[in-house]
Amino acid sequence: MSDKIFGIGFHKTGTKSLAAALTQLGYRVHGPGWTRDAQACASQDSLLRAALAVIDDYDAFQDNPWPVLWRDLVEMFPHARFILTLRDPQVWLDSACRYFGAETTPMRALIYGPDAASPLNNEQRYLERYEQHNRDVMAYFAGRENFLALDVASRDAHNRLRLFLGHSATDQPFPHLNQNS
Repeated sequence: MSDKIFGIGFHKTGTKSLAAALTQLGYRVHGPGWTRDAQACASQDSLLRAALAVIDDYDAFQDNPWPVLWRDLVEMFPHARFILTLRDPQVWLDSACRYFGAETTPMRALIYGPDAASPLNNEQRYLERYEQHNRDVMAYFAGRENFLALDVASRDAHNRLRLFLGHSATDQPFPHLNQNS
């Protein structure tokens, strides 16, 4: 378990479920972090500095800020494994709107723009940013063995994750958390 594992799917794509599955496999998991830290979220560079300060203490990472930093992480950790958790775009957007509502955070301001720190009334921007992120990641990692695109709700998600990480298959279900959000 020496190489790092980065979950680079956006929030509300099964990141807590991914964390639970990774924890079951014995990985020390970090995330989310710094979502409300205005200083850390002031720029991509400040967020990267904050994130790098905890890298040595964990094996796996999920939720924010890791999707925001994926390009830097690829360069810094070329042997790491990357997991893009996916969800139907409209289902994802509906979930983000329900879960976050009108609440704003510095992290979402960094991701979606300072005038769109809440998904409400910014639905189109959120959807475009989500879809662009997924397209960019899929294009970059096309054909690479250190990448897994994963819908945690799919029937075979648990075994796909386990086999991707070098573990044996199981008949245990994927641990699903926050199913209603």
